[in-house]
Amino acid sequence: MSEHIALPQPPPPIVPPEGWHAVHLFYRIERGLWEAMSGEERLRAKTEFSRLVQDIRATDRTQLLTFSMVSPKADLGLMLLTPDLQIADAFSKKLGVALGADVLTPVYSYLSMTEWTEYFTTEDEYTARMVQEKSLTPGTPEMEAELATYRQHMAKYRQDRTNPNMPDWPVFCFYPMSKRRGEVNNWYALPHEERKTLMGGHAITGRKYSGKVRQLITGSTGLDDHEWGVTLFAHNTFDIKAIVYDMRFDEVSTRFAEFGEFFIGLQLPLDELFRRLML
Repeated sequence: MSEHIALPQPPPPIVPPEGWHAVHLFYRIERGLWEAMSGEERLRAKTEFSRLVQDIRATDRTQLLTFSMVSPKADLGLMLLTPDLQIADAFSKKLGVALGADVLTPVYSYLSMTEWTEYFTTEDEYTARMVQEKSLTPGTPEMEAELATYRQHMAKYRQDRTNPNMPDWPVFCFYPMSKRRGEVNNWYALPHEERKTLMGGHAITGRKYSGKVRQLITGSTGLDDHEWGVTLFAHNTFDIKAIVYDMRFDEVSTRFAEFGEFFIGLQLPLDELFRRLML
């Protein structure tokens, strides 16, 4: 009688109750190794990389964006969004070797998660605003209509933050940041309402760039070296530079913001990406 051989089981998924994992990966291409490969080997490597990208993009609730990075900080940039950390880890490791062993050298990476904000306008706050601004009375059909619109807006806003659909806009910017915890300016020592007011002013600045800049804030406290990752998309670098500059003047930035390294890239389809990277 032949023995039954148990097949290895995949590890259980690690999926948060809300939000997706976000992995930003930046690589340098080792030109010497790439040029030492034969034409057939290079073609096979690009075919394997393309097949892997297609497989990742075909995975449920998973997005992979590809960038040619501007400046010698990095050559290739990738942004991976997926709920399951097991899948994020497996795909990240496969991407790192898909062009061949040691062809891609990681120069920077960042792990974070999409998240809801604690500084949103509550339904009670919105109701009070409608009483003040429009003289509406709670419980009336007019107020209920306003609240229905509010609930619909907040549901979409939450969806866009926790389960975002990333744009295909060409200019990409990523940087990590934290809130200061100094002896004089300590963000975490402020009352919640004061923090909410400061973040509200920050949001007003951001809304000036509606239609020009798409922003995704991902949380990384306990996951990486900073507390948030900021991903921006635009149609030109002028708007990236402008929104970051304008937000520097908000009190929440002048007193409390600490920034990491900035990365700028161009989102390109794979065929153009290979040409741009001279692969």
